[in-house]
Order: sequence, then structure tokens, then C-alpha cells
Amino acid sequence: MRVLITGSAGVVGQEVTRELAARGVELTRVTRRPAGPNDVGWTLGAEAPPAAARGPWDVVVHTAASTRWSMSRDEAVAANVRPLEAVLDLVDDRTHLVHVSTAYADGAEPDEHPVPSAFGRYRNGYEWSKAECETLVRSGHSGPLTVVRPPLIIGARADGAIGRFTGPYTLMQTLVSGLAAAVVGDPDGYAELAPVDQVAEVVVAAVLGVPPTGQRTEVIAGGTECLRLGDLLDIVCTTINQWRAERGISPIAAPPFIATRRWHRFFLPLAEQHLSPIQLQVVQLLGMFESYTSLGKPFEPTRQVEDPGAVLARSVRWWADRKPRLAARIPEPWKLID
Repeated sequence: MRVLITGSAGVVGQEVTRELAARGVELTRVTRRPAGPNDVGWTLGAEAPPAAARGPWDVVVHTAASTRWSMSRDEAVAANVRPLEAVLDLVDDRTHLVHVSTAYADGAEPDEHPVPSAFGRYRNGYEWSKAECETLVRSGHSGPLTVVRPPLIIGARADGAIGRFTGPYTLMQTLVSGLAAAVVGDPDGYAELAPVDQVAEVVVAAVLGVPPTGQRTEVIAGGTECLRLGDLLDIVCTTINQWRAERGISPIAAPPFIATRRWHRFFLPLAEQHLSPIQLQVVQLLGMFESYTSLGKPFEPTRQVEDPGAVLARSVRWWADRKPRLAARIPEPWKLID
């Protein structure tokens, strides 16, 4: 079996590569920064494919993507759409294409948008680009296709391990630094999380299993077992404080909740006038989380995440053990500027 994987150094790509290698699958790994003998250096979408990346391939796993929420439309096209176009040039109707998308590719309902979005029903450039990619891959690939849709990704189920700290881990950093002066959202809103090893498990099963006769979509989510935002914050703060207590460090306080519409109507205008540039940048970053951690309803999974609270706690502890200087910080209270 000839298998190509893109984004092999990314959060999901690392885990998929490790699992397939453990099963004896010979992989050609595409990454911008090759580090091993089977690595192919290639910036997808920006340059022609090297000879080692050309097919024919039995399976192509496309995990390469930028997950940055602050991308403009042009940046999102360059980071996500153009690379997929390059991947589609490598496959034919016999190739099983496994495309890692996002559970948020359907966008949000109009009443879920606290403020108008430049991307219509999508909250940001990342979501919009992943939706564009799904449209492109569903219409542009005539062979078997599996689309894998994870939500926010956390560490592995057994120990919380993850290859890179992105997404939800930003919340942990802002809590211990004191920069998260408040959490914007509904405490009863749904917060969907998926362990990275379960995401990889679904991808690996697609690679090794019988390809679909057409197109198949796998959604990895908690569904009825999904956490609420209030529970998520409680687990994060409790786990951090347990870690800090073991080291004789004073606990952090859980920040208050502010309703989304109240935040945008009253607090954000004041923040733009009275916060420092760094504080305002943090406020805007945290604001991007609100629509991800306050969903009106959970997703309907094809692969259910079980006990996401326990996995989240292990993930927080893994992060603290590997970022001890960050986890041990003494929060600094916010100060307004004149």
C-alpha cells in the first residue's frame, strides 16, 4: 500500500504517522521542514510538488492546515485552499483521499453570531476556508473520500499527551497569567473537545479499512456526553490548582462569566478605550473562543468522545508538567490605562 500524508509534523499528523508506522505501514511524509529519511520537504500550494510526492497513491491523508482563527480571506486561501488544490493534483479515481476538516465547517446559525462576521455564517477565516475545502474536495475528487471532522483537539485519552499546544491551551496560559480577566459565553453552553489519539484512530481506521464506495463523513464529538462551558472552566482551574498545591504555589481564581451580548454591547467598547494594546489583543483572542465553547447544541457524532472531562484533566496536567514555568505563574491583576 502506497500512503502519502501531508502535515506529518502537525498535531494530528504526528499522531497518525506514529500509529500507521506502528502498524508497519510505509509512509511518505510531507512537511515543510523535513527531518527524516521518509520526509518530503514541500510547501503545498506555493510550489510544484517534488518527484517523491507524485503518485500514484493508494491513500492520501491530508492533515496539513493552518488553524489560526485570525486569518484574512487571502491568508486562509493561501494556507488551506491552495494546499488542498495541490493535493487533488496528486490523486486519481482509485485513490482513497482522507481529508481532515473541522466539525465547525457547517458554520453557525445567524442567532449564534454575537457580532456580524466578515465570513458570513462562519466565525472566522479558518472555518470559512475549511468549508471551502470541503466543497472543493467533495466536487473535485471522483474517487473514494473520507472527511474527518474533529472539534477542538486536546491530549490523548490515556495520559493527556499531545505534540503541540494550540487552541484550548491558550485558555490555560491566559488563566495562569491573569490575562483572562473574564470568560465570555454561556456557562451552560456546550464545549466540544476530542482527544488527539481518537482523531488519529478514526483516520487510521479509514486508511486501513475498506474505502467507501463514494463519500463518507466521520464526526468526532461528545454529543450527549459533551462538556458545558462552566464544567470545562471548573476542570481546568481545579486541575491547575491541584498541580500548584503539590508545589506549594497559591491557587488561581476562576474568572467570572460575562454573557456574550453584554460583552459586545458594553464591555468590549470600554476595553478598546481603556486597555493596553497587549491586554486588548488578549481580549480579542479570548473572544474568538466564545462561539466554540458556548455552542447552542452539541454535535451529532459518528465517533463519540467518552468522558471528555477526565481527558481534559489529564491534558491540563500534561501541559502543566511540560510548561512548569507557565503553570506556576502568579497572575497579575489588570490595570486600566488613562
